[in-house]
Amino acid sequence: MKGKAYEQYHASFGGTYIRDAVFGANDGIVTTFAVVAGVAGANLPLSTVLILGFANLLADGLAMGLGNYLGIKSEVDYIRRERRLEGWETVHAPDLERKEIEAIYQRKGFKGKELQRVVEVITGNKKVWVDTMMTEELGLPTEKSEHPVKNGVATFISFALAGLNPLLPYIFGIPDAFNVSIIVTGLTLFLVGSLRSLITKKPWFVAGLEMLLVGTVAAAAAYFTGDFIKRLI
Repeated sequence: MKGKAYEQYHASFGGTYIRDAVFGANDGIVTTFAVVAGVAGANLPLSTVLILGFANLLADGLAMGLGNYLGIKSEVDYIRRERRLEGWETVHAPDLERKEIEAIYQRKGFKGKELQRVVEVITGNKKVWVDTMMTEELGLPTEKSEHPVKNGVATFISFALAGLNPLLPYIFGIPDAFNVSIIVTGLTLFLVGSLRSLITKKPWFVAGLEMLLVGTVAAAAAYFTGDFIKRLI
């Protein structure tokens, strides 16, 4: 019962698109705050922060979402194409495919009657046969359960929601907005970075500090670039 409950949890967890949400949020907050920092470094007006910030949210968010969609769709299409090809080969070249199964399990240490029995069992069920060729011969999963559209949407939404945080002090007209934005962004970076531990299995505080460091470096580079260019103009 315990094992069954764990498997149900594992399957549910895998279907939550946490990977796409976390990485989308990471990029969203880092790139948006980099824009804010660059504008602050150049000492440009509030309207510029909001215009560039929201432009970044929309353009970069869509680019990330569409990129994730296309990447996953290409992978799904490739796996499906290879599966169809393996299915065709088991029908039109069964002897060759049986020899490949035999060779695979010979390398695993099977021989004699035991080997022949394994080959008979596998080739006696077309789905098992094709599954085996996919995993053992091609090194591919038997199927790809991800849905490109949903993955792309999850990436875009998380990018936009997390990326909105550095702009909140400017949207609400909070005094000393840039310094407040630094605090809000730092806390959000650490929180989102900590969530990466669900994927990377690192300690949550290490993942949080890593993300905070990455964001700090990006923001500092943007701020000093803006300040430098302003001095040149």
